[in-house]
Amino acid sequence: MLVRLLYASHVVGEAQCDLIQSIMQQSHAHNPAQGITGVLCHSDRVFIQVLEGGRERVNALYAKILQDSRHTGVLLLHYEEIIERKYAGWTMGHANLSRINPSILLRYAEMPGLDPHAMSGKNALALIDDLMANAAIIGRS
Repeated sequence: MLVRLLYASHVVGEAQCDLIQSIMQQSHAHNPAQGITGVLCHSDRVFIQVLEGGRERVNALYAKILQDSRHTGVLLLHYEEIIERKYAGWTMGHANLSRINPSILLRYAEMPGLDPHAMSGKNALALIDDLMANAAIIGRS
């Protein structure tokens, strides 16, 4: 059974290039063998990540994410059973939301800055889909 999980969290410190690179390397090394796909969106203070794959494996990865010291305030925004993947082409795509036009963020949030903890899961997924459609997400496998 396939599931899609979306969460948001606060970065501990700042999301420096080394931190993002480390997360992406771990994802690219781990996710293909686990059948997990998804997208990581980040700014210098928050993460939004969507994961897709088998229920047990996505749940196990999320349990590890909850224990990861690189972020805090992990909040589950959306969880659903799915018929097909939206992000099948990404072992883990990513987008730096600090470089996104604020008007795109304003489509889905009350303010042009990113605060995923104040967004609905549907809006956060719609933002990721918009970024995908506009080629703002990189790292296609």
